Amino acid sequence: MILYLISVLLVAFIIVYFRLYLFVFPHNRLVILMYHQIQKESHEDLTVSLKNLEQQFSYLNRKKYTPQFFSELTVSTKKNIIITFDDGYRNNLEYLPSLLKKYNLKATIFIPTGFIENGYKNYPMMTFDEIRSLDRNYFEIALHTHAHDSLKTMPSDLIEKDLEKNMQILDAQNIPYSKVLAYPYGKYPNKEKEKSAFFSILKKIGIDFAVRIGNRINYYPTQHPYELCRVDIKGKDSIIKFKLKLIFGRLKLF
Repeated sequence: MILYLISVLLVAFIIVYFRLYLFVFPHNRLVILMYHQIQKESHEDLTVSLKNLEQQFSYLNRKKYTPQFFSELTVSTKKNIIITFDDGYRNNLEYLPSLLKKYNLKATIFIPTGFIENGYKNYPMMTFDEIRSLDRNYFEIALHTHAHDSLKTMPSDLIEKDLEKNMQILDAQNIPYSKVLAYPYGKYPNKEKEKSAFFSILKKIGIDFAVRIGNRINYYPTQHPYELCRVDIKGKDSIIKFKLKLIFGRLKLF
């Protein structure tokens, strides 16, 4: 009897922890994938190989996932998925357009305008002209701050100025964007008082959604629009691991 109760409790915990109950409500299940760079070959966590990415996109297409932009989230469909890329690397421009068209998918690119203006390390970045030229049928541009500094301990006034600068530069460059923010490094204030003040800033400047990492599947519509979770797709993830992440989000209990 005790073993039976333990088994029942364990199953219940797994269902809740991994949000597997969302399979019962497929219209409310929202998967958001997080990528960074693409290269022909990769041995780094933040860079996916072209072969792996094509396998993943092909799987999403075959399984009839519904690609969404954040601006389309009022539409209720089954197997909702948002594909996101951070930072605006030039290899995104090199590889993504043809893959998105081939597999009938869409991608949101989060742009830190400081990286586009000043570069980032030795990585080739897209230019504003190239960002502006992206086909809006397949690409959505969104916000990733200007300076790409962690927002976790930044003073409120500096956060507001940085985010406004992010938007002002995109406006000046005549680049349409959605008011969706990806937190640099996935970090934002987590103490209740500071978090509440931070979310008030986001609301004040008109941010609709914000994404962290979290590695969990989202329930949508959400009561927490500034804490949507993304599933981090690593460069070395096999197609089996990718499929599991689409189901569970995180693959570890702790």
